[in-house]
Amino acid sequence: MSTQNVTLVDPYVIRTLETIRGRNVVVETVRGSLHGVLMDVKPDHIVVKSDNGDSRFFVRIQQIVHIMPI
Repeated sequence: MSTQNVTLVDPYVIRTLETIRGRNVVVETVRGSLHGVLMDVKPDHIVVKSDNGDSRFFVRIQQIVHIMPI
């Protein structure tokens, strides 16, 4: 028996996120909110650099409730 990994991809969300790459955003997740610059967008996660620039956060797209550019 083999194991398969399945990742759900929402192409509309990915395309929309790519249009705001490099901008300041507020990301609301199921665990709270995050402020910073949207650095990268991948099919399953985004990378946000914190406002102070010291930390990078990798957030699974499935955990995002909403994103607001600021």
